[in-house]
Amino acid sequence: MSAAVSRVGVVGLGTMGAGIAEVLARGGHSVVGVEVNNDALQRGRDNLERSTGRAVRRGRLSEEDKAAILGRIELGTSFAGLAECDLVIEAVPERLDLKRRVFEELDTVCRPDAVLATNTSSLSVTEIAAATGRPEQIVGVHFFNPAPVMKLVEVIHTVLTRPEALTAVEELVGSLGKVAVTVGDRAGFIANRLLFGYLNQAAGMYEAGYATREDLDAAMTSTGLPMGPLTLMDLIGLDVSLEVCEAIYRETRDRRHAPAPILRRLVTAGLLGRKTGRGFYTYDGPEQVAEPGTEPGAAPSVGVAGSGPLAVAVIQAAERAGADVRFVAGDDDKARAVRDAVGEGVTGGTDLSLLADRDLIVEAVAEDVAVKRSLLAAVDDVARKGAVLATTGATVPVIELAMATDRPQDVVGLHLPDPEGGLAELVSTVVTDPEIAERAAAYLTRLGKRPVRSADRAGFIVDALRVPYLNDAVRMLESGYADADAIDAAMTHGCGYPIGPIADLDRIGLDRAVEVLRALYTEYRDPAFAPAPLLDRLRTAGATFR
Repeated sequence: MSAAVSRVGVVGLGTMGAGIAEVLARGGHSVVGVEVNNDALQRGRDNLERSTGRAVRRGRLSEEDKAAILGRIELGTSFAGLAECDLVIEAVPERLDLKRRVFEELDTVCRPDAVLATNTSSLSVTEIAAATGRPEQIVGVHFFNPAPVMKLVEVIHTVLTRPEALTAVEELVGSLGKVAVTVGDRAGFIANRLLFGYLNQAAGMYEAGYATREDLDAAMTSTGLPMGPLTLMDLIGLDVSLEVCEAIYRETRDRRHAPAPILRRLVTAGLLGRKTGRGFYTYDGPEQVAEPGTEPGAAPSVGVAGSGPLAVAVIQAAERAGADVRFVAGDDDKARAVRDAVGEGVTGGTDLSLLADRDLIVEAVAEDVAVKRSLLAAVDDVARKGAVLATTGATVPVIELAMATDRPQDVVGLHLPDPEGGLAELVSTVVTDPEIAERAAAYLTRLGKRPVRSADRAGFIVDALRVPYLNDAVRMLESGYADADAIDAAMTHGCGYPIGPIADLDRIGLDRAVEVLRALYTEYRDPAFAPAPLLDRLRTAGATFR
């Protein structure tokens, strides 16, 4: 069927449209690219030259291949050149009025049997199709940026789309070596509906002073994401981000997509991200990097109270950093288990007095509030004056645990999203002594961790952003909009995530996800944080998604 689509038009040759034209030409199709005027056409030509030239420099194309690709693309400023196209893809800016005008024009010049497609990332395909006399021939075909690289294409059908038109687009996408995910017409489709809830929440956290922009981005890249949320919004364009959030919010009235006020203010000021040189970050100088931590020095003496996998990971990290580390376990059997895991070279036992001279004492027992409070109170009795006491509580306010001691000013939260990884969320409470917090950050740096500062709020940074996004994916699955494979494919192939959200839930554990969501809901009373019923049912049954 894809052979029937041989000549394809592309309206709009910005970064996205030029990328689509290149992909089509690479696939052997004749392409007609149309822009609004000669200046815009030249910019489109420059986009094509730049992208294919970059591929040549990186060894991905030969000069002959580049010439052949560009030779298949005919450029012009008249819609009349699209008259004999089998398929026309609109790729103009994300404004409904503009897209509808384009489709009105296409309806008059294109063959009656031609399929017309919109590359909208969030707008209603049905509303766009209504501007034509052929709504049954209209399909959404959402490529991801950069189109020559990203594998995913969301193919969107309306209630009127003819199966033949949909099949033609699906087969064309497959012939280009892309992964097609076909869904119905809902704002944001799969990828953007999930992605922008997360991005918008990150913008709101930054605006509220929850964490610095650098710490927010560092926290999330530590989970394997290709870039942090604020950096990604700058790359996408804050104007585009605002438009996508508004489109989804108009349809859903979901508070997660109500644009963060800072996003609207930045756009109003013309600070749109990389394309204007400034957004959340400034791009008129060197590449933005995360703020450096304290320079490493001598490792602190470390005490660890606990014997489970988290305690073992902390002990091993301290040992690798050359720290003098001791542990205390609950009984002799648990102490032997720790020694088996970390080796006989680490001092430990069952007497808390072993921790009396430690610089940093880490409570690393199970997520039971009563147990944690009792242990911290006991540690308080033996720890030396000035020691930093760290609790690994992840779903209860750190201040609630700190108040079990007589020195809450010396207590910080320490959350390791990946105990084997390099990131440590460092949480100060409303009474934490700033000097203690600074010392804790220095200790973590010397132990090989990258500390990111977080307010004492449910989920801290990583879980507060990651788990609601996973919950959104479950709600999408539960609604029947897309299956688990499509949802995971959308986020891995479309957004470059290392793992899809449904698979990620099975990996981190449904129990943990529900605990975090309940903590978030208790604190914020936002229905968006209530565990999806399907998630809660599977957790109760002890099941997984796959």
